[in-house]
Amino acid sequence: MHITEILFLGGFVVFITAILLLDMLVIDRKAHVVSIKEAASWTGVWIALALLFSVFLWFHGDMVHGIHTFSDLQEVSGRYAAHIRLDPSDFEGSLQKYRHYMTISYISGYLIEKTLSVDNLFVMMMIFASFGVSKMEYQRVLNWGILGAIVLRFIFIFIGAAIINKFDWVLLIFGVFLVYSGVKMYLDRNKKEQIDVEHHPMVKFLSRHFNVYPKFAGDKFFVRAHRVNDKELELVSHSAEISDTDNKKVHNKKSRALLCMTPLFVTVLVIEFSDLIFAFDSIPAVFSVSLDPYVVFFSNIFAILGLRAMFFLLAAIADKFRYLKIGVSVLLLFIGIKLLIHEYVEIDSVMSLVFILAVLVVSIALSLMIPQKKNE
Repeated sequence: MHITEILFLGGFVVFITAILLLDMLVIDRKAHVVSIKEAASWTGVWIALALLFSVFLWFHGDMVHGIHTFSDLQEVSGRYAAHIRLDPSDFEGSLQKYRHYMTISYISGYLIEKTLSVDNLFVMMMIFASFGVSKMEYQRVLNWGILGAIVLRFIFIFIGAAIINKFDWVLLIFGVFLVYSGVKMYLDRNKKEQIDVEHHPMVKFLSRHFNVYPKFAGDKFFVRAHRVNDKELELVSHSAEISDTDNKKVHNKKSRALLCMTPLFVTVLVIEFSDLIFAFDSIPAVFSVSLDPYVVFFSNIFAILGLRAMFFLLAAIADKFRYLKIGVSVLLLFIGIKLLIHEYVEIDSVMSLVFILAVLVVSIALSLMIPQKKNE
């Protein structure tokens, strides 16, 4: 990793952290139910930020890798885009060609991540409903969920890039997995998904290894409680309400008050677990448009940043895009096949972007134009 790449990545992380802190601690400090108008406005803001970054890549993308000479450009292009033809006699033209490749790959990756995220948002809706989370707390849970998703993406993307760099046949495994995911998603498109809270693997793990308080405690993620018996926990603040007989037992246990997770924090961890599973589709999919881990990371992060606002927007109109899942399955098939044949046929990044946009437009248009049958 070049020192310029480290500095740029560090600056990008600081910028994203500042935006998140501003959003979480200032703008959305007070819990409230998000309206469709507010969700639409913030969705527009996050999309605008993502597009502004694409403009930066178009004109100054070489800054990411610290490209100053033609040999620098050859080294970077050889690592991430060996198919691009560079002209030694035209450094500026070759540099512009690579910048444009970065930009198109970034937009394609952004659209893929955003589209695949829709399915994950539907899962989040089910998680909130299954756990009985108050709508007032949706924002708080999603804020921390998105923060965790960014950390996971950083780890997975750069580890994935290192593995691909060492074992390029891993791309074939990614391709097979994405084709399988696309076929499975198409076959299960009408399947009604449900979440069994009691038997969810994350809930079972947490219940077995940690102290989990069974009731919500406002907006708190953790509470202090003492154990009344093998199955019951009582909040420390409620001890005065216990009978005199039990009070002696409680008094003896106050010094051993347990730090317990609340169902609200468990919900955050279940969402993180869901995103972890989801990442096995999305990250290989984005690597299909670019092997540059920085482009993949940037596209993923900007797509994820807008998920919270997008969640509230989709929650109101989710049933109107019933053909989007078919569109997503087509995209997964296309991306998987692209990875499987990349050694023999190189599908141009512009063609990939056009195909992705066409699938999205067609699936959304069909959803809006074809009325839903009553028995669906």
